[in-house]
Amino acid sequence: MILSTFKKENQGFMRSGRIRIALLTVLLLIAVAFWISSKHYEATNRMYDSAKTSERANWDGQGEKNPHSAAHYGTYAFKPKYPLSLIDQGVDKYVGSSIFLEAHARHEAQFSEAADQTGLARFGNLSPDFILLFIMPLLIILLGYNSFTKEHEMGTITLLRSEGASFYKLALGKWLSLFFPILVITSLLFLGAGLVLSQLPDYGVFQWSALGDLYGVYLVYYIIFTNLVLFISAKSKRSGVSLVLSLSLWILSCLALPKAASNVAGHLHPYPTRQEFAAEVLKDKENGLDGHNPWNKKAQTLQAEVLAEYGVDSLHQLPFNFDAYRMQKSEEHEAEIYYKHYDKLKEQYRKQAEVYDGLAMVSPYLATRFLSMSLAHTDYATHWGFADAAEQYRVATQAFLNGNFAENSKYGEWGYRADADFWKELPPFEYDPPELSTIVSQNQRKLWVMALWCIGSFALLLFTTKKL
Repeated sequence: MILSTFKKENQGFMRSGRIRIALLTVLLLIAVAFWISSKHYEATNRMYDSAKTSERANWDGQGEKNPHSAAHYGTYAFKPKYPLSLIDQGVDKYVGSSIFLEAHARHEAQFSEAADQTGLARFGNLSPDFILLFIMPLLIILLGYNSFTKEHEMGTITLLRSEGASFYKLALGKWLSLFFPILVITSLLFLGAGLVLSQLPDYGVFQWSALGDLYGVYLVYYIIFTNLVLFISAKSKRSGVSLVLSLSLWILSCLALPKAASNVAGHLHPYPTRQEFAAEVLKDKENGLDGHNPWNKKAQTLQAEVLAEYGVDSLHQLPFNFDAYRMQKSEEHEAEIYYKHYDKLKEQYRKQAEVYDGLAMVSPYLATRFLSMSLAHTDYATHWGFADAAEQYRVATQAFLNGNFAENSKYGEWGYRADADFWKELPPFEYDPPELSTIVSQNQRKLWVMALWCIGSFALLLFTTKKL
């Protein structure tokens, strides 16, 4: 009975003109979205390589220069484009792709893609993740909303009941017939993505295992929707009612609840405004060590401690340039200030993430959305990791420059210049995203939520099928 039901349902799909058109439309949208995304990925990688090479050449080619002048000349840290962003672009287009690194200040990432787009971008982009998260559940609804209601409307349920047919087998056949085209479409998309990425000459951190995990997350998402749509169809007596209820489920789960979750998280755990954040940082800086002001109270204290340590009574008698030493101590102090305040921001982010995890219990979209971004390295956690790595590199760069200035000049010798080859000794900036095992460990709660949704929706469908 399972096989006969499966064949019957699929024959019905193929005979229905609206379903054939819907399937072809979705396949066309996926092909176009995948082509656009792959071209964007390749173009972004070319720009990244070009910018990284050009900026390094600028740094290495500074010529003879005072190290502190080079510290203010600065350099850039560029965020690479990760392979699975081909499928899910996440927050990358909003958070910026490069950070300017200079003395005395920690800067935010800038040059986001969204900043260069027109107001039309508010309508969204055609991307694979949009198809996977929004359109595929709609396709499940279109294919399955009348799976059981049509049996009621044609009177076949009564006939099957009188013959003692197994409704579990009937439900399983309908489930397989509904999920099969979704499985085929999703498999084609992920297989195509894997083949494209594996053929790129510099596909970097791409892993088939990560792609497989992402594929599995979306399959579970579709299993949940398949179960819920069939449950609604089994509980409804008319196809029209089933369609309205299924669409209402989609609107609530994919549109309304994610927006509500964002508002709730922002209300419970708000971020400070940019002005408030800058004011708090400035306040701590003013109460600390100023590397450019020798009359600063903390600078005077440092000076007295160093003179006492070396047993001299003049800064000119020190075996190093105290100006550079003081600036380095100031950099270390300011770095601690930035770490403190950015840790507060990250704590707010973690609290908001907990709110999203809790609300994922009423919307499988939320868990899928965040798992997808995390596996694709396009989530906020990856961006925070990049920003922290850039800050650590900035601090190390200042120590590198101030160390050269201090060791190779005397106090007051601001005319000192490092030789032209010195700049090449600074290692290039590199950032490695979290390993797959780390990502899985960090997202245990979301994985449990997905598992509960999957098991719960199956149980709901089986219980309802029993009462057909």
